[in-house]
Amino acid sequence: MDLKELLGEELYNQVIAKAGDKHKIAVVSDGAWIPKDKFNEANEAKKKLETDLRDRDKQLADLKDAAKGNEDLQAQIKKLQDDNKATKEKYDADMKDLQLNTALKLALGSDVHDADYAISQLDKSKIEIGEDGSIKAGLEDQVKSLRESKAFLFAEESENTGLTLKGAKPAEGGKGGGEDNPIAAEISSIFSQR
Repeated sequence: MDLKELLGEELYNQVIAKAGDKHKIAVVSDGAWIPKDKFNEANEAKKKLETDLRDRDKQLADLKDAAKGNEDLQAQIKKLQDDNKATKEKYDADMKDLQLNTALKLALGSDVHDADYAISQLDKSKIEIGEDGSIKAGLEDQVKSLRESKAFLFAEESENTGLTLKGAKPAEGGKGGGEDNPIAAEISSIFSQR
């Protein structure tokens, strides 16, 4: 649900007028956003792994230079370098897939009931992603096709833009909820005697 649907058009217009064009306002409880501390934690872990991988490659290169003439050691170093290269390629592929999944979740937003299942129904090889992490092409046609074939995945577009509150009707006013209040009567009689 976007902010306009949540607040209603009148209140939404008031908020936008007050905030101005300089501020971006979003509903963050829709699952498209993650807390900054979790993002920072994952980002730091990624940087550490990249640094460790570069250090390992440098150590292997230094060891290879030091082991010149020893064929068995050279073969082991070559195997380790190949393993590191394969690990780096897998890491890069996993990061690309994670970036694509994140971009798809942001693009689909609250339009789908289960973003992970909806994403699994898409052909990711046809989707192009930009440098900024946004989707450049290949998604719109697939989503349109998916809306037609599996409409149950998508949230219905609501025509009602105002909030409707439901609940119990409060009791009618009167003396003590409709009954005579003996304490109030006693207090009145005390004051009337004065």
